[in-house]
Amino acid sequence: MVKAARKDALENRARIIEVARREVAASGVAELRLNAIAKEAGVGQGTLYRHFPTRETLLVEVYRQEVDDLVGLAPRLLETAEPVDALAQWFDQVAEYARVKRGVLAAVEASVWRGITNRSLGPIGDAITLLLDAGRAAGQIREDVDAGDVIVLIGYLSRLDEDEWSRRAHRPLRIVLDGLRRR
Repeated sequence: MVKAARKDALENRARIIEVARREVAASGVAELRLNAIAKEAGVGQGTLYRHFPTRETLLVEVYRQEVDDLVGLAPRLLETAEPVDALAQWFDQVAEYARVKRGVLAAVEASVWRGITNRSLGPIGDAITLLLDAGRAAGQIREDVDAGDVIVLIGYLSRLDEDEWSRRAHRPLRIVLDGLRRR
């Protein structure tokens, strides 16, 4: 029988992940120091290493959380915004997701990143399909595009250097969005 995790252990794990997510988003993966993460999360290093035995396992979990949040955002946006506006707002979050993805993939070994990228493409493709279908139903999105097209177009985000991020992350997404609009 598998023993359920204690509430405090789950809370510690969640705090560690949240601190690591903030640090990766703010400073990048190169600056991620596990002892600083443990301290800011209010846990000992032993606790951190029990949950995440290596830096890579923590980064993979940070990435998984980013994917889950991004995928879950699509239907919530459609509840409060027109489809094209929802897609525009979702693209804003894609830019932030790509910043984390770029850092994580640079830090994690090739065999691991292939697995986490494959895990994200299905759910992210589903989220894009949801947004595109809603836009098509509203007469706002072209009929001839699919999630694969959008994934290819937004793939540039993971290739941007930090010094060009603020200049090149969001504006090209607006260009992509304009190209998706029905004329």
